[in-house]
Amino acid sequence: MDFSVSLKNKPLPAPAGLPAAERSEPERSEGERSAAAGKPAAELRALPRPDPEVVAKPRRRSFTAEYKLRILQEADNARFSGTIGAFLRREGLYSSHLVTWRREREGGTLEALTPLKRGPKSKHHPLDAELQKLRRENERLTERLRKAEIIIEVPKKVAALLGRPLPEPDPEENS
Repeated sequence: MDFSVSLKNKPLPAPAGLPAAERSEPERSEGERSAAAGKPAAELRALPRPDPEVVAKPRRRSFTAEYKLRILQEADNARFSGTIGAFLRREGLYSSHLVTWRREREGGTLEALTPLKRGPKSKHHPLDAELQKLRRENERLTERLRKAEIIIEVPKKVAALLGRPLPEPDPEENS
């Protein structure tokens, strides 16, 4: 008992070849934090720096139908081997993607898996614009025909005032 008390008060001898103040290995948290401490300064400068620029507007990912089918096939294979989590992490997907895509696959074929256009749906029928264009053209041509008929009537009225009526065209000649 007396022996253990005397060891607590005395410092332990340093291992051979190392000075007493120097540690042989870093503490656990210090080694993880300063992993680059052992690298030379030139090697640290050669490492590429990440681009600090932030994208102004992030782009939403969209997946093609072929990609969705391939992923579903691989996910079904991975489900039996128990590596579905690793597969999803590798592809950068969520399990909700698989659930949604499986429902789409069951609901239809390749057309059901094609991505839908985002945003509010158009309230106008695609043929409405063409119909409006044709109506405007019809009104324009009707007005042009009315003006042409007025121009044609002027010589007839002038001839009637002068007492020389113009002969009426034969309807059978126009046929």
